[in-house]
Amino acid sequence: MLVTRSNSRFCQHLSHHKSSFLARHYSNFSLQAPLKRIQKSRKGDKFVVYCNSLIMKYGMNGNIEESESIFNRMPHKNIISHTSMLTVYAKNGQIAKARQLFDEMPERSAASYNAMITAYIKNNCMVDEAFSLFSRMNERNAVSYGAMITGFLLAGIFDEADKLYCEMPFKWRDPVCSNAMINGFLKAGRLEEATRVFEGMVERDVVSWSSMVDGYCKKGRIVEARGLLDSMPLRNVVAWTAMIDGYMNVGCFEEGWSLFLSLRREGAVAVNPTTLTIVFEACGRFGRYREGTQVHGLVLHMGFGFDIFLANSIITMYCRFGYMFEANRIFQMINKKDVVSWNSLIAGYIQHDEIEEAYRLFEEMPGKDVVSWTTVISGFSAIGKVQKAIQLFKMMPEKDDVAWTAVISGFVNNRDYEEAFHWFIEMLKEAVKPNSLTLSSLLSASAGLATLNQGLQIHAHALKMDMQFDLFVQNSLVSMYSKCGNVAEAYQVFTSINAPNLISFNSMITGFSQNGRGEQALQLFSKMEKESWEPNEITFLGILSACTHVGLVEEGWKYFNLMKYVYNMEPSLDHYACMVDLLGRAGLLDEAINLIHSMPFEPHAGVWGALLGASRVHFRLDLAKLAAQHLRELEPNSAIPYVVLSELYNIAGKKKDGDRVRMAKKSKGIKKSPGCSWIIMKDNVHLFLAGDQSHTDFEEIKLTLCRIGREMSSLDIREK
Repeated sequence: MLVTRSNSRFCQHLSHHKSSFLARHYSNFSLQAPLKRIQKSRKGDKFVVYCNSLIMKYGMNGNIEESESIFNRMPHKNIISHTSMLTVYAKNGQIAKARQLFDEMPERSAASYNAMITAYIKNNCMVDEAFSLFSRMNERNAVSYGAMITGFLLAGIFDEADKLYCEMPFKWRDPVCSNAMINGFLKAGRLEEATRVFEGMVERDVVSWSSMVDGYCKKGRIVEARGLLDSMPLRNVVAWTAMIDGYMNVGCFEEGWSLFLSLRREGAVAVNPTTLTIVFEACGRFGRYREGTQVHGLVLHMGFGFDIFLANSIITMYCRFGYMFEANRIFQMINKKDVVSWNSLIAGYIQHDEIEEAYRLFEEMPGKDVVSWTTVISGFSAIGKVQKAIQLFKMMPEKDDVAWTAVISGFVNNRDYEEAFHWFIEMLKEAVKPNSLTLSSLLSASAGLATLNQGLQIHAHALKMDMQFDLFVQNSLVSMYSKCGNVAEAYQVFTSINAPNLISFNSMITGFSQNGRGEQALQLFSKMEKESWEPNEITFLGILSACTHVGLVEEGWKYFNLMKYVYNMEPSLDHYACMVDLLGRAGLLDEAINLIHSMPFEPHAGVWGALLGASRVHFRLDLAKLAAQHLRELEPNSAIPYVVLSELYNIAGKKKDGDRVRMAKKSKGIKKSPGCSWIIMKDNVHLFLAGDQSHTDFEEIKLTLCRIGREMSSLDIREK
C-alpha cells in the first residue's frame, strides 16, 4: 500500500536526476489518485522504465545500495525491474541475493532465466545449478542455449556442450553459439573440434573467421591460418594481428613484417596498440633495430605516444637492442609510470650487466612488486653476488614460489649445489609449493653433484606433486639420470614424454653420448630428422661428441659437413674442439692440425687441450710443444701443459728439457689442481681432496682405510 511520506522521500531522491519531471509527476499521481490509475497511465509506465534504467546504471557501476533503494521503493515493478535487479546482483557477485530475488519473482521470462543462468556461469562456473534452471525453462531462446553451452565449455565438459549444441534449433546456432563452441574448443587447444564446428557453419561472421585464424596460429599451423585470412570476406584488426603474431612466433619475421606493411597499405583496418605491441616485441626478439625505430615513429605519428602499454613495449624493445639510453629516455617521458615500466627498465639493465644501475632504479621505485624483487635477486645471483641476493630475499615483504626458485636457481648457477638443497628445504618448511622450474633447478643440482640419490628424491617430489609429465621436469630428469650414469632410466623418461621438444632430443642425444652410447645417439638423431625436427648447435655438439666417444671418424666428418652445408650453421669453437678430439683419438693428428689452421677464428683452450691430449697418447712431441705453447698463453695458471710436456720429454729421454719445464712451472707458482671425490651421507656432502687432511674425521677415516687394507691383504694371501 502506498504511503505518502515514503513516496515523498522517494521522489526527493529521484529529483536529483535530469528527468526529475517524472518524479514530480509521479508524486502528484501518488497523492491524488489510486494505484490502479497510476499503473494504467502512460506516464507511469515511462516512470517504471526510467527506474529500471537507474537500477542498471547504478548497479553496473557497483553502487548496489542505490539500485536496491530504487527497486525497493518502486510501488509498481514489472518483470524487467526484477530482471534488472537480478542482473545487478549477479554483476557484483552476490549470487545468493540474485537467486532469492529470482525465486520471489511473481512471474519469470526467458530473460529472467537467462540472467540467472549467466550469473551462475560467470561466478565460479556453477554449471550444475545453471543447468538445473535451464532444464526447467519452458521456452528457451538463442541466449539460453548460448549461455548454457558457454558454461559447459568453461567447465571443460565438452561432450555436454557438443550434445546441447547439436540439440538446439539450427536457426539459433550461427553465428553466436557456433562462435562460443569454436572459442571454447580453441581455449582448450582442441583445434580439430573447432574446425569441425567452423566448417559446419552456414553463417559465419568476422568473429568466426578471426577466431580460427588465431587458433591455427597458436598451433603453429601458419599455412592454414594464412589461407583462412586470405579467404575472409571482411578482415578485422584481430585477424590481421593474430596472423602477424603467428608468423613472429614461428620465427618468420620477414613474412610477419610484410603482412604488417600490407595492413598499413590497405588502410581499411586501423592498427591498434595490440598490433603495435606484437611488432615491437618481435623487433626486439629478432634484433631488427631499423624496423623497430620505424614503428616507434609510426606510434608517435598516430598519437599513441602516451599509451602506457605501448611505451612499456618500446622500453622492452630498446632494452633488447642494448640501447639503454633510448630505453631510459622513453621511461623518463612517461608521466604516470606503472610497475611494468619500472620492471622493464630494471630487467633491461640487468640483461646488459648494469646491475648497479638496475639496483639504483629499484631503490627509487615507489611500489615494488614480487617481479621487481625477483628480477633484482636474479641479477645479483647472475654475477655471483649470492649473499646480496639472499639479503634482498630476506627483505621481501611477500615471497612467492618464483622468488624462492630464483634463490635456488642462483645457487645452482653458481655451482653451490649444497646451498640450493638447503634453501629448498627452507622453502618446504615455509609451506611454499615448488613449481616445475624449482624442481628442474634441483635436478640440475643433482646432475652437477652426480648424486643419483638426491635426484631420485626430487623425482619423488615431482610424482607426489603430479608434475612428472611437466616438460621442464621431464627434460631435467633425462639430463640428471644421464649425468648420473643411469642412461636406461633417462631413456625411459624420454620415451614417456608425450610431445618432446628440441631440448628433449638434445638432452637424450647428449646423455647417450656422455655414456658411450654413440650408436644410439646417432639413431635418435636420425629419428629426429625423420620427424622433421630441425637440429641446432647443441644437437650437433652432442652428435660430434658421440662420434668422438666411439671413434666414428667418417660419421663425424659427415655430421660436421651436414651442419655447415645442409643446415647452414657455422660450427663454433666447441664443434671444432670435438672434431680435433675425434681426429686426435683416431691418431689422425695431421688432419687435426690442418683443421685447426683452417678455423675462421682463433682456437680456444678446448681445441689446443684436445690436441695436447692426443699428442700425449700418440707421442707427437712436436705437436705437444705447439699445443702447450698456446695453452700457456690462453690459460697461464694451468699446470696441464707443463705436466704433459714434462712427461713427454722424459719419455723421449730428454730429461733436461723435462726438468726445465718443471722448474718453469715451479718458478711461476703454478700448482696442479688436486683430484677430488665426494660422498653423501645423511644429506651431508663429504668432499675429499688429494693430499688434504682437513676433514674432521680424518684420523678415523685413516684407521678404517688401514683396517680395510689389512683385510684385503689377508684375503689375497688366502687365495694364493
